[in-house]
Amino acid sequence: MKPPCERKGTTGKAYTTSRRLDPVGPGQAPRGAATCRAAIGSRLPAMTAPTPAFDPRAVIEGRTPGRTRVWAIVGIAAAVACGIMALGIDMAQSVSAGDSVVPFFVALPLALLPVPLLVAAVLFVDRLEPEPRANLAFAFVWGAGIAALFAALINTAGLEYVTQPALGAGTGEYVSATLGAPVVEETLKGLVLAGLVWRRRQEIDGPTDGIIYAAMVGLGFAMIENVGYYVNALVAPVEGGARLLGYTFVLRGVLSPLLHPIFTSMTGLGAAYAASRRRGWWALPVGWLGAMLLHALWNGLSVYGLPGLGVAYTIMFCVLAAIVAVLVADRRRVVRLITGWLPAYQPTGLVTAEDIGMLSTLRGRRMARNWARGTGGLPAAAAMGDYQLAATELALLHDKAARGVITPDRFGRRQHDLVGLLGVARAEFLRRRPRPPVAPWAPASGIAHTDVLPAPLPPAAPPPPPAPAPAPLPPPAG
Repeated sequence: MKPPCERKGTTGKAYTTSRRLDPVGPGQAPRGAATCRAAIGSRLPAMTAPTPAFDPRAVIEGRTPGRTRVWAIVGIAAAVACGIMALGIDMAQSVSAGDSVVPFFVALPLALLPVPLLVAAVLFVDRLEPEPRANLAFAFVWGAGIAALFAALINTAGLEYVTQPALGAGTGEYVSATLGAPVVEETLKGLVLAGLVWRRRQEIDGPTDGIIYAAMVGLGFAMIENVGYYVNALVAPVEGGARLLGYTFVLRGVLSPLLHPIFTSMTGLGAAYAASRRRGWWALPVGWLGAMLLHALWNGLSVYGLPGLGVAYTIMFCVLAAIVAVLVADRRRVVRLITGWLPAYQPTGLVTAEDIGMLSTLRGRRMARNWARGTGGLPAAAAMGDYQLAATELALLHDKAARGVITPDRFGRRQHDLVGLLGVARAEFLRRRPRPPVAPWAPASGIAHTDVLPAPLPPAAPPPPPAPAPAPLPPPAG
């Protein structure tokens, strides 16, 4: 029977929790190294109270283990419903043009085509300290659902009832695209970032996180918006057809798929600064204004044909290069935090100098996970991944404490959880198996394609018996 302190972790193996470790203040060396080594990765003494629950993913994400995230489920469901409604509007437009649903079902796969590659690119950037997948999914469907639906409704209402009646068809459309649409769309997309700063501030650890969330909401928004553009290209009464669709697809799906992520990244950078500073709230509206300015600049220049598009693409390329430079600088910042804060934990035995070197590069982390998989299978590889993420979060936690963003009490609780996870995960991936796991294609007996343990070697030959002692000489006569 397992002791009550063991719980299943993300690896599927039983992790053994430890008794509470002595908290370490910012800039202080951990106390009680021997206690840490004795407690972590070992059976608890009978008098030690077990931790009530242990969930590695919850520890990394800083949430209560075992609690269902109702807000995420309800929010994602509502956003998906709004996305379906937005697609229904595009389908109705296709039918009302007299072309049945064919234009819609031609436009939909074209809009979906680049999305998997773009999302994969965003996740590729988000490897050193990846964000919770539920948060990223919520940001994406927010952009594809709530933001896209309400932007379409508000922009259409403003065009038909405000700008065109007041300014005429041509001028009203230009004003709506240049002034109205950027305000509406960047506000709706930016709400999810403002919500993260308000409710999930601890999830945003730096500029990279703000850019990642902004990119996800922007990709979702652009996906639904492109469906409408492609439908319009097919059903336009004058020049609509395959030729206009091809031009629109190249312009929006090939040459500028990152426009909305670039716009909203300005809000993301403002959200990141606001979340990482005690008095940085002003950065969020400044970032939002920057997003609206870029969006308005693009819409305003695009109506001037190829010269305007050339200038707009040049500006957006420069902004994209600046965003890449920010991402590179922020990764170096995180590496400096790892190499600066984690050496204080070496006396605990939880990290070594070699571990810190491994944690400082993505290549080293990948090699460590491959090594763990080779020695202990998938559970050990998952434990190595938990170890790497917990170590990174621990370094970022010290940075937040140094900035005064979190209270000492919250620092102590979070530090205790992360240090405990480090010890449990380390004990898991260092555990040696007597033989590799059975191959999935092996028979039930588990004999085929597995290493057979060698037979024990015979013992060494016994040593020769000692030579008999010489007989004592007789005493001399006389």
